[in-house]
This record gives sequence, C-alpha cells and structure tokens, in this order.
Amino acid sequence: MELRKLKFASALLPTGWASDVTLTLGPQGMIEKVEAQSGDKTARPLKGIAIPAVPNVHSHAHQRLMAGLAEVAGPGADSFWTWREVMYGFALKLAPEDLQAVATQLYVEMLKSGSTVVGEFQYLHHQPDGTAYQEPAELTLRCLKAAEEAGIAITLLPTLYAYGGFGGQPPVTGQRRFINDETRYLKILESLDKASKANPQSRLGISPHSLRAVTKELLTEVIAGLDRMGRKSAPIHIHVAEQTKEVQDCLAWSGGKRPVEYLLDNFSLSSRWCGIHATHMTADETQLMARSGMIAGLCPTTEANLGDGIFPADSFLKAQGAIAIGSDSHISVSPAEDLRQLEYSQRLRDRTRNALAAGPGQSTGRTLLDLALKGGATSMTQPVGALAPGFRADITVLDDEHPALIGRSEDSALDSWIFSGGNACVRDVFVAGTQVVEDRRHVKEEAIFKNFRAAVKRLTD
Repeated sequence: MELRKLKFASALLPTGWASDVTLTLGPQGMIEKVEAQSGDKTARPLKGIAIPAVPNVHSHAHQRLMAGLAEVAGPGADSFWTWREVMYGFALKLAPEDLQAVATQLYVEMLKSGSTVVGEFQYLHHQPDGTAYQEPAELTLRCLKAAEEAGIAITLLPTLYAYGGFGGQPPVTGQRRFINDETRYLKILESLDKASKANPQSRLGISPHSLRAVTKELLTEVIAGLDRMGRKSAPIHIHVAEQTKEVQDCLAWSGGKRPVEYLLDNFSLSSRWCGIHATHMTADETQLMARSGMIAGLCPTTEANLGDGIFPADSFLKAQGAIAIGSDSHISVSPAEDLRQLEYSQRLRDRTRNALAAGPGQSTGRTLLDLALKGGATSMTQPVGALAPGFRADITVLDDEHPALIGRSEDSALDSWIFSGGNACVRDVFVAGTQVVEDRRHVKEEAIFKNFRAAVKRLTD
C-alpha cells in the first residue's frame, strides 16, 4: 500500500536533525513536502530514527551464490586471481531462473540492511556454452524482474566484456558467458532501454568491465551508441586498478600508463563515471581522479576479503573526491559494515582514529553517511539521498530501542549503527514510500527464500 504521509519522531534532513517530521508523498513516492515539529494527525506515525537509505552501487548478483565458499587455502599463494577461477565455476552453472532466484534473495538482504537502490554490474549474458539466448538481455532482465519482485530500485549496468586481457587478448574458456562484440552488446542495451522505461524506479547505464576487457575504440563506440539512445547522462561504471597485477599489466601494455592514468588521458571523465575500487593509485592519480569528478565506487568488505589493498580515502577526500559504496561479491551485505571497514582500513594503515571525520568535533559516521548518500545517488542517477522535496521517499528507519542505540540520538546514533550495531539496527525500510521491510521482515521474505533455497540445492548438489 502506498502511503501518502509518514511521520517520524526523529529524521535526518538536509538542514540537519529534526523532530516530529512529516513527509507528504506525491505520485511515484516522491516527497512533496517536509514539515518539522509537525502536529499533523493524519500522517502515519512511525517510531525510530529516519535517515535516507544508502545506495548499493556495485553488485554482482550471481556471486551471492558463492559467498563463503572460497575460503579454503589452495596449494600456492591465494589471490584475487585464484578466487576468480572459483567464481567462474559458479558463474557457468546458473540458468536464468537460478539467477533470478539468487538475485531476488540478495535484494531482500540489501533492503533489510537499509539499501534501497542497487547498481547491478551484470556480466552473465549467454548460455553456459556461450551461445546467445533468443532474448539477448535475458539474464539482465532477470535481475530487473528480481528487483521488481523484491521491491528495490535498480540501476541496470550490463557489462561490456569483449577480451581476456589488455590490448584485445582473446578471452579464456571461463569467460564464455560474458563475451560480446559491439553489435551484440548494443542489442542488449536496446532491449534494456525499453524495459527500464516501463519501471519508474529503474535506470540504465553501462559497465565496461575493465580496461583489460575492452579497448579504447570499442568503449568509445559503445558510449556513442548509448548517447544515441538519448541517454547522454547515463552512468558508466568500470573496474579500475583493483589489483597490483592489473596495474603492472597495464603499464607493460600501454607503454607506461597506469589504469586510472590511462582513463584520465583517453576519456572525458566526470561524475557520470564511477571507478570501481581504484585501489592502487599514485598520489597524482588520486588528485586528478578527484578533480575529474569521477566517483570512487568502493567495496571495502569485498576488497578486504580478496586482499586487494587499501583505497587512499584520506587523500582522495581531502582533494574533494566523491565516493560511493557497494557490496560487490556480497561476502557481506551491509552498508554499515562497508562504511566501518572503509574507516578501519585507514586507521590500520596509519595507526590513527577517526581518520575520515570531516573535522574536529565532527562525527565520523555522519561524515561517511553524507558522502555515501551523495556519491551513491549521483552514480546511480536515482532521485535519492535526502529526505527533501523532489527526492524519492527511500527511507531507512533505525530502531532506537536496539541495545546498540539506546541512549543515542542524532549523530551518535549513526556512529553506533555504523561502528557497533550494523544491520540489526535496521527495523523498517521504505522504497518510494512503500514499506518493504517491517520490523526486520521483508514483506515477501518466505516465498523468496523458498525459491532461493531450491536454486542453491540444484546448483550445489
């Protein structure tokens, strides 16, 4: 049921914290009016602390299937590259209905964690043997259906993956479900362009997988094709500088250019672009990327799990860089945990505390939340990130009766949610004003879990 008015005892507004806040909602769950100290008796009263929901900007839904199953040591040194071989094995198994079941369960988990928008960086495109489906966008459309079933907003980012290494190297066998040339990829985009327009909570962009999976010429042509569809502001997400081997390979191929440096030299970067990970940058790259407006899409729990390295968040933010967060491989699905891990990585590296707080006397949790909201909304091209007129009513309600939050309010509640309570503090969640999580239960939780369990049993037996 779509609600026309919601009232919260405490809410975080663009102007700061306010009490007795009534949100009046219009068509498609957009906020039309915000009143603090409201005596409106017609609004539905809700307990707890209302904050804008944090977008999850980077998801590979199919990897939810293998979370926790790559933690056994191999015969040699383990790395991202050995993990990738395990992932390929799972990716080759999924049928369309399996991907939909796994993605729907994942999106339920995201909603329960307090995220209401997902950026689906989706690179499964073909049948297990590599042949095309009759509908070229079959698998990405399954993610759209999953989002609709779960009730989460989605920015579809079908992945352009054409090569197996820098300079147009041939793909390996494990990548056969990913590979498209320009013509086939643009057909996928055309199909998704039509489908996304039918859903007011969906957006469309592209995700060139990485510089090792595309060439400059191919990516330039695909961006031109996207622009011809009338989507000149559609987001462009790309993995970049995630691992040291990637940097070394790029240097060898390009004649001395590092991945972020290559992007800066060859494309007009702006806030339309989101560089996923961007872990290994020089000081100059860090400064130049920040100034370009390109958003850093950080996935701290996945980056820690894979042993990628530590993003230079302190210097990037000092250069006025914008960041967003995502759960990537879904080893954990929690915006609180990702924000915590981001801060802790800086503390561990520099042996300090409150490394990313905006300044003396400022809350670290509030600083991180403000950054993730702004960067996440921009990189998703979704009207979210604030409880204000003109924004969609995507709301996370923190339980002020949870043990971690008792006696806390305003910024101290944010600090306790991020650094202590985590997902357990999230009680209610609204997407476009519609409640999808009530008292920690998703409205379709049992049926969705049943489908997920059946898919996992099929795939792991």
